[in-house]
Amino acid sequence: MTMERHLLEKLLDGGDEASAAAVAALRSGTTYRVWDTTHPAEQHAGVFARRHRRMRLHRLEPLVLERAVQLLREHGRPVRGVLIHSADQK
Repeated sequence: MTMERHLLEKLLDGGDEASAAAVAALRSGTTYRVWDTTHPAEQHAGVFARRHRRMRLHRLEPLVLERAVQLLREHGRPVRGVLIHSADQK
């Protein structure tokens, strides 16, 4: 799916550390990909919760991943994924 960069920036402007990092990466010109399909929010929450647990086992604390899980569980509606290729891989 094609989504204009400025629209994605607007959607991601959540006022938290992760949102700020995502928007900064987009504004720096990094590449990104928006998925064509949507999936239930709970499905994404489950995947991110497993990633969070696995990362913590390796003593890594991902940038507000726990908060993302919480927000997805509260959202309850289908969501579309996006991958932002930041230079620092955060």
